[in-house]
Amino acid sequence: MLPVKQAEALILSLVNPLSPAQDTEVLDLLSASQRILAAAVTSALDFPHWDNSAMDGYAVRFADVQSCKAEQPATLDIVEEIPAGYQPQQTIQPGQAARILTGAMMPAGADTVVMQERTQRQGDRVTILEAPEFQAFVRQRATFYQAGTLLLQPGIQLNAPEIAVLAAAQCAQVSVYRRPRVAILSTGSELVAPDQPLQPGQIVDSNQYALAALVQQLGAEPLLLGVIPDEPEALKSAIAQATATADVVLSSGGVSVGDYDYVDEILATLGAEIHIRAVAIKPGKPLTVATFAAPQAPQARSVLYFGLPGNPVSALVTFWRFVQPAIRKLSGLAQGWEPTFIKARTQQDLRSDGKRESYLWGYLQLVDGDYEFRLAGGSHSSGNLINLAQTNGLAMLPVGQTAIATGTEILVMQVD
Repeated sequence: MLPVKQAEALILSLVNPLSPAQDTEVLDLLSASQRILAAAVTSALDFPHWDNSAMDGYAVRFADVQSCKAEQPATLDIVEEIPAGYQPQQTIQPGQAARILTGAMMPAGADTVVMQERTQRQGDRVTILEAPEFQAFVRQRATFYQAGTLLLQPGIQLNAPEIAVLAAAQCAQVSVYRRPRVAILSTGSELVAPDQPLQPGQIVDSNQYALAALVQQLGAEPLLLGVIPDEPEALKSAIAQATATADVVLSSGGVSVGDYDYVDEILATLGAEIHIRAVAIKPGKPLTVATFAAPQAPQARSVLYFGLPGNPVSALVTFWRFVQPAIRKLSGLAQGWEPTFIKARTQQDLRSDGKRESYLWGYLQLVDGDYEFRLAGGSHSSGNLINLAQTNGLAMLPVGQTAIATGTEILVMQVD
């Protein structure tokens, strides 16, 4: 069995990210939301586009007002009103000012804005009651961004702030990576789909739907291949179909040492190279990781295969711990693939057998600025899917540690 960190490093080393030359598409901004940027973005615009006012007030020459104070104010002639979106028509001369609103373009000749609360207006004249600082409340052209320089780098996810930047830069279309294709199949003659009648001895297939939801949350495209019975030829055909159409293949079940666990044997007959057969993690020990050579893959890319355990909690935990980082790297993200661990204080005693790195599911929440972890109630069996609902964290107990006392600081892996 491989240690967890060693297995994680090996899996990430097997991932061949999508190619910016072959695996991209051009989308409009709304369609590009949540996608991964594939090419660097620059803009022909400066930000701000021109000197503008950060305050409602009066645009003035600093030389005219630098010495004024309450007992010795400066009175200036107002020569223009400048709302936002209007191009000034006048050049501010000595002894003059322009009424200006927030976001409006600074007129030529003016270099400072006096906020209106420090002025008194009488008709076409304004009295400055207090000297401002030089260039006060003036947003200088190109101080946020200079035209022609890097605006957004590739390998980032386009969330709302990035979409706003692209829109402001008039980049109406952007190049993004295509969605990774992830084939998902469940193995086991005992499994039935949720919409089928349940007969004695049968089990409803929940893994395929849970894995598809997780794949979608990552921005990838799930390809559901259904339930495959414990028949070697049927399983071989399904895996061959999956590797011919997907970048990643996920199967659940059939990777242990039971009489009907055929996955590893079938992978070998299909020419896969098996890199991992078991990991020292609980739940999730029986984990198969393999690669199929490039010629069988779309666009000459090797296919990464994960044979996940059949128990539902084990399938989800191994996905969060190992599959999710791999899909993130594959998708074109430049960094941030690994799971996020947060320091928190446990609100209950935690126990494990200490033989493997163990994960216990529960609720992670911020209380008065510090994170706390509360264990989910009920059995923590790998077959008990029920109490996994609504949880958002997995408390990690290291190898060799059998008990952690209430109030102890622990590492909790965030899950979505």
